[in-house]
Amino acid sequence: MSFFRRSKTVEQAATPAASPSAAAVAERDSITGDYVLDASHSRLGFSARHAMVTTVRGQFADFDGTAHVDAENPAASTVTIDIRPASISTGTPDRDGHLVSGDFFDVENHPAITFVSTRVERDGAEWTITGDLTIKGVTKPVTIPFEETGTAVDPFGNTRVGFEGATTINRKDWDLSWNAALETGGVLVSEKIKLEFDVSAIKSA
Repeated sequence: MSFFRRSKTVEQAATPAASPSAAAVAERDSITGDYVLDASHSRLGFSARHAMVTTVRGQFADFDGTAHVDAENPAASTVTIDIRPASISTGTPDRDGHLVSGDFFDVENHPAITFVSTRVERDGAEWTITGDLTIKGVTKPVTIPFEETGTAVDPFGNTRVGFEGATTINRKDWDLSWNAALETGGVLVSEKIKLEFDVSAIKSA
């Protein structure tokens, strides 16, 4: 109740709101810097519905990337990723062989998938990265929400930062349009593909 509250003194009322503490600023800025993607501790994966009844999951084993992270001015941050689709793995060699063929990634003529950021935004531990995704020579914008999962110094003295993110795209937008009709209705492979990112990056010296 209001009559139990102590009113502010003149000095208290005149005191401006406290600015961020040095610790808070240090924590915010601790991840600022240039990074290299650690492919051996990261996963770039995907999932798709198969035959309308189950989900097939896969990933790419061969990729690299770099990032510039600016915690104070997120708009100045940048990300680039290069993926070799020939390294695709879904656990079934025959399916992997089909995916690298001309029906899908056509790796003989298009050996790389690239992502180059065009806008980076931040809200606390939540980051939103928009960029150009190029597959089979087709470039389309995608937006991927990421969660900053933490930072650490590993036993080798490397400063690491982790991010997890996911987004859903329509594969037909990148000319990945092969499909087969099912006798019971529907199609063999869903058009919607979920992209999944579990990233560990090492800060450059």
